[in-house]
Amino acid sequence: MQKILLSLILLTSFLYAEGYSREDRIKDMQEMAEAMNTIQSGFFYNNYDTVASGVEHLTSSVERVRPPLEELEETDIMTRYMNNKIQMTRKVVKKINQKSLTILQRFKNGDPTQAVQAYKKILEQCVSCHQQTRNW
Repeated sequence: MQKILLSLILLTSFLYAEGYSREDRIKDMQEMAEAMNTIQSGFFYNNYDTVASGVEHLTSSVERVRPPLEELEETDIMTRYMNNKIQMTRKVVKKINQKSLTILQRFKNGDPTQAVQAYKKILEQCVSCHQQTRNW
């Protein structure tokens, strides 16, 4: 009985699961840009709540980012190796999440200079990713 139920759940999830498309990634990137703008506004107005709101929005947006389905389903091994976007994406997401927490901690502790430095490191991760994926 449990095996049948589990099989039905898995089958249903596969049928209704949609792949992550380039359009989805563009939408998530736009949300990340908005979140970065919110954090920056919080810095300018010295408002912790605005910074926290931006960090929360950024971390939720960055968690959804991954390579599109067509890149994940690439069958040519050499192309997958050369792209290496899956591992790169995981590293970028991890670094952005770490620096986001640093922003919150530093800003809350009254050290906006270090919070801005962490913000700068996030921007560097963004530019680095865009250089690798878009060949800037």
